[in-house]
Amino acid sequence: MSQLFSPISLGPLELTNRIAIAPMCQYSADEGLATSWHMIHLGHLALSGAALLILEATAVVPEGRISPDDLGLWSSAHTAALAPVVQSIRKYSPIKLAIQLGHAGRKASSAVPWEGGANIPPGEGGWQTVAPSAIPHAEGETVPTALDAAGMQRVIDGFVDAARRSHELGFDAIELHAAHGYLLHQFLSPLANKRDDEYGGSLENRMRFPLQVFEAVRAAVPEPMVVGVRISAHDWVDGGWDVEQSVAFTKALENLGCQFMHVSSGGVSPLQKIPAGPGYQIGFAECIKRETSIPVIGVGMITEPVQAEQIIATGQADMVALARAMLFDPRWPWHAAAELGAQVAAPPQYWRSQPRQYKDLFGDTRLGQR
Repeated sequence: MSQLFSPISLGPLELTNRIAIAPMCQYSADEGLATSWHMIHLGHLALSGAALLILEATAVVPEGRISPDDLGLWSSAHTAALAPVVQSIRKYSPIKLAIQLGHAGRKASSAVPWEGGANIPPGEGGWQTVAPSAIPHAEGETVPTALDAAGMQRVIDGFVDAARRSHELGFDAIELHAAHGYLLHQFLSPLANKRDDEYGGSLENRMRFPLQVFEAVRAAVPEPMVVGVRISAHDWVDGGWDVEQSVAFTKALENLGCQFMHVSSGGVSPLQKIPAGPGYQIGFAECIKRETSIPVIGVGMITEPVQAEQIIATGQADMVALARAMLFDPRWPWHAAAELGAQVAAPPQYWRSQPRQYKDLFGDTRLGQR
């Protein structure tokens, strides 16, 4: 029996297999509002056969957007714009839905990738960024304003409000974005956090604000709603955040009720040197899984079904998440199930698509055999 297609539970959330679709920014919102692109894009992925679909990084306040075209969830208008997307997915797909809530910090106010992705200064279509410390992400970029107590409280309030809106929309889970060099990761990393107050310096201090955000979000939504965290387990820069600190952070989150960890890496410094290759981040997930009891989602150039199966079967991670590979092949789970001798959920409208040699791929398809 394929382990990749075995069930798993993230707290009370029951999943039919171990495949998640990782958050992927689309830079296609209108002042943070979901558009028809989100209906097409997410609806397409919802029919993939994966067990969990995690929506892209969704800004909790306007200044927390990575780009002016990022998705947001800071008002009732944003809730209303996203609601039809969620409702349509619910109508036609059994996939479970999570939303990634985030704040870009000093990496906010950037152009979309296909326009170069460079920092946009205030007065040129951008805005003043904020961060733990007044240190820009890269030389020549806007110097962020160091967050004071009022600014930090605004961020927490933004996460709480967005979490409540996520629950109102009917999402099954929330993933807090503490990875890829964005605000919560900036607090964690000694490369970005040079504060000399209770939020900087020691590991305990650097973890304090991200833990406060998590605790506030966990308290803001009912217990049946799952709350997890995505982290960068390593900065890939000497003297930066590393896997040992990631284990300590995971243990602290677990004590607060965190129900899964989604383990990535990098993003906080342009000096990073990442040895990218197939499964290059899975070792971090394996380490965190070994040292804690929290379910762990592994990522990083996972492209082949046998590769994903091995990661699960050998206990390196509890789930795998695919991003670019899923965009390139939106039916990746179907093809993985066929290769591994498993079954996968598919809408009845597509039941007759399965090749004859995989006649049991979708289970009982008698209704499609006229």
